Amino acid sequence: MAKGQSFSRHQQGIINRYYEHQDTILSNRLGEIVSDLYLADAESKRKRLWSRAAQALAKSKVEPKRYEPLVASRDLQALATLVNELAGPGETPQKGR
Repeated sequence: MAKGQSFSRHQQGIINRYYEHQDTILSNRLGEIVSDLYLADAESKRKRLWSRAAQALAKSKVEPKRYEPLVASRDLQALATLVNELAGPGETPQKGR
């Protein structure tokens, strides 16, 4: 982005809403990664997906000591449980929201 660039009111609204809903976006992204991991058949694809999961978890509010062992052991069930916790009570990550 160029230095001193200004945004229209409409653009500012879009940017603000993105940051307001960043936790939901991240939760959805992690939910999609869990689904893709479950369906992945190639080891190389699983490796990339676990890397993406680690990056997404690093951006989340979860402490590293909680998710690093999970990623290191590649425990898909534990990852799914953690993603459900991030989604909040009574909610599940939904694609396209």
